Amino acid sequence: MIGELRERMSQTRNLFLTDFRSLTVGEISKLRRSLTQGGATYAVVKNTLFTKAAPEIAGQLEAYLHGPTAVVFAGEDIVGPAKALQSFIDETKKLEIKAGLVDGRVIGKAEVEQLSKLPSLDELRSQLVGLLMAPLQNLVSTLSGKQTELAGVLESLAEKQAAHPAA
Repeated sequence: MIGELRERMSQTRNLFLTDFRSLTVGEISKLRRSLTQGGATYAVVKNTLFTKAAPEIAGQLEAYLHGPTAVVFAGEDIVGPAKALQSFIDETKKLEIKAGLVDGRVIGKAEVEQLSKLPSLDELRSQLVGLLMAPLQNLVSTLSGKQTELAGVLESLAEKQAAHPAA
């Protein structure tokens, strides 16, 4: 179990610790499903095993490794799992976030809550694409508008010439 936990810890730089004390099996399953959709995993871990599997990380999180602990292995996108956790907390009022480790830095419960309010990686990407496409769309609209104006002027000239043919 220590080897498996060590491997999971080596594959992620971001994780969140939670206290799952009052959750039912069904609620834990629901939380796991919502976290999995965001690319994260959720595992109940004994504090002693966590400490043995990753002593350097456990040293940073020592103050939070008491009582029942479950770990969210967040992967690269930390906002998605933070959103899933906060949504679950808002819905059930049962789960408690103890702390997080983001890029080697320990963050508290309030910072995890702030992360949940940020746009997700996919949302940021779509915003960036929108920002990059806006000038091009404006250029196309401007150019097509000028073409429409030119066509209107030419049509007016043609109509005038048809109405008053030169003698």
